[in-house]
Amino acid sequence: LREHGVTRISVNPQTTNDRTLGLIGRRHTAAEAEQAFQLARDAGFDNINMDIILGLPEETDADVQNTIDRIRKLSPDALTVHSLAVKRASRMQEYIEENGYTAIRNNKETTMEIAARGASDMGLLPYYLYRQKNQSGNFENVGYARPGCYGIYNILIMEEVESIVALGAGSVSKRVGGIPRSGRMLRCDNPKDIDTYITHIDELMERKNKLFG
Repeated sequence: LREHGVTRISVNPQTTNDRTLGLIGRRHTAAEAEQAFQLARDAGFDNINMDIILGLPEETDADVQNTIDRIRKLSPDALTVHSLAVKRASRMQEYIEENGYTAIRNNKETTMEIAARGASDMGLLPYYLYRQKNQSGNFENVGYARPGCYGIYNILIMEEVESIVALGAGSVSKRVGGIPRSGRMLRCDNPKDIDTYITHIDELMERKNKLFG
């Protein structure tokens, strides 16, 4: 990616607490996420973002503080702080149905304050904010970054005013279509299953060619 002109990359642990990672179905450990970050640094990336999610099941203020402390040691160039928004048919939704909504604890401002303070300590400034449906605690998603490392893509994808070419399994390409400047988006989804993605790669390429042709 670096050799082909990519300048910004995201390494998104969501949390650095291994128990939580298991609960939400992430197939990596906190240590592996940190290793991935270091590999990106070693490859020459000087604009690396990390994502975290607040309000994950069973996480306490201390767990969030632990995540911030471990991320601070890595010193990313940007940090995106998400407040949990549960999607239908997700593993998280299944967990909530089995354990009850009391499992989601992001109903106070302390976790947001921990994240904001940690971002400030890393020299990161807030540059965009947005809300999603079903967001816990009615909080926001906030992007922080060093000057010059702002993720313009994050803004464009929310505003839906720019076409996006997405690569890989589970990604979604979007093209601004219809009446000029209308903001109407035409979509082309890639399957999430990797084997299906590989098997149907020629068909997917043709769909994408038509979308952007």
